[in-house]
Amino acid sequence: MQMDESGPRAQELIQKWIDELGPKRMAEYEHEDWQTFNEFFIRKIRKEKRPIAAKEDDSVVVAPADCVINMIVDDLTEKTPIPVKTVTMNVAQLLGNSSYAERFIGGTAVSCILMPDSYHWYHSPVKGHVVEASDSIGGVYYGMRDFPGLLDKGDVGYGYDYSMFDDFRRGYAIIRTEYLDRWGKRDGEGYVGLVPVGLNSIASVNFRHKFKGPLKEPVKVEKGERFGNFKYGGSLNILLFEPGRFPALQLLQGQRIGVLEDPERTAGLFTRSYRSPSHLRRPLAP
Repeated sequence: MQMDESGPRAQELIQKWIDELGPKRMAEYEHEDWQTFNEFFIRKIRKEKRPIAAKEDDSVVVAPADCVINMIVDDLTEKTPIPVKTVTMNVAQLLGNSSYAERFIGGTAVSCILMPDSYHWYHSPVKGHVVEASDSIGGVYYGMRDFPGLLDKGDVGYGYDYSMFDDFRRGYAIIRTEYLDRWGKRDGEGYVGLVPVGLNSIASVNFRHKFKGPLKEPVKVEKGERFGNFKYGGSLNILLFEPGRFPALQLLQGQRIGVLEDPERTAGLFTRSYRSPSHLRRPLAP
């Protein structure tokens, strides 16, 4: 694929993105000798730039990625349409008809959207054990016919209309985690779903080797541990919670809730399909 090719064209494109990001944002990343654009696209964040909140408190859920929280769907049913880019899917479809899907009926779905110029690794939102996983559910992964035309527009990914794509390559992981009571003592266990969704044709869903399914036995995962990445393209994570376990987004005073953006970036990134009401999206066929 062209995004995995090295050479002068790749270096030119990488430099274009670096210039667009600017020194302040690039200072958040580990600097490496990136040979291809995809190597740059999945650049690693400096650990000190993303400290894990309440690392020792297993009741605290953390963001899986640098993302925009788009929607929360509560009281999920078997047929509840969950917005996924330009289509909707129910819980079973999201999880590739996994037997764990019924665990989330009556629960909550949270959509976490990654911007094209953001950090493109995703991390575990909780501590626990991955009991089931697959990084290849639905969709296809192949090169666009006019990929050079897309890149030569000079917008380095901003403001691109992704509505031309209908089916999305995705993966899922089911994490068994411990619940705590009000005194911080163990109060049973349950499950959290992590569903990375990549835009088909120009994106991919890549789990770290230890999490690739099918799993022979549960795999331990720490809260905030790197789980996988997306190569070039649009992407999002959907988190699934069991009934009554995640009633709302809850922040502490002083925590980040957003950024005062450059108007040009706002116009390019925050006026697209993820602002559209979910009822405008078409259901994905069973």
